[in-house]
Amino acid sequence: MAELTPLLRTEHLTMRFGGVVANDDINFTLQEMELRCLIGPNGAGKSTFFKSLTGQQTPTSGTIAFRGLPITGRLPHEIARMGIGIKTQVPNVFNGLTVRENIWLSARRKTTSQSLSAAVRGVLDLIRLTPQADRTVATLSHGQRQWVEIGMVLAAEPHLILLDEPAAGMTDEETLLTADIIRDINLSRAIVVVEHDMAFIRLIAKTVTVFHQGRVLIEDTVDKVLADQRVRDVYLGKKVAA
Repeated sequence: MAELTPLLRTEHLTMRFGGVVANDDINFTLQEMELRCLIGPNGAGKSTFFKSLTGQQTPTSGTIAFRGLPITGRLPHEIARMGIGIKTQVPNVFNGLTVRENIWLSARRKTTSQSLSAAVRGVLDLIRLTPQADRTVATLSHGQRQWVEIGMVLAAEPHLILLDEPAAGMTDEETLLTADIIRDINLSRAIVVVEHDMAFIRLIAKTVTVFHQGRVLIEDTVDKVLADQRVRDVYLGKKVAA
């Protein structure tokens, strides 16, 4: 039986900045509808990897394929149109507009006018902000602002969503709700999450990829990864919660 084409695949992906190797020969495969967590200490190469996937940087060597189509070196807007969306660490929202207006602006690029209102309502429900739909984004909590941006990414209907530290700075309650939101989104599309919070990783992860010094150190189930002594040794020198 022929192997199914993965949603995303990188082969020998390498990024050099002068004498510094930020990503070193990374082979990474993500299947359709998969939820993958990407962890590692600061400087491990996670952000550089995301920037290569979204076209913000062009790798020095290696290839990136999305549903079998080469995307290495494509421009960010071309990659976005192909179906890769990203939420960065800092919310990129329109503070002076309402939650609904933010989602509408994103949804209108992909949704016909006849179904636009329904699409916006669906996103608002998914990000748990229907009661706050007509509030100005500037008046929301930090966690709610993060959910607005997740909603804006989702409204553009990507096949793959990249989330960079989505739970950073959140309260415990917001963190739990964010995990629920991510699990719900994963019912309809693939997600890669970069995160430092091990408790949050345990809430959502099945498979975890660990970066260290620009390379993949280990890739396995969340329990095996977090029990691995190498991970404990390199992860910021912190004890990984058992």
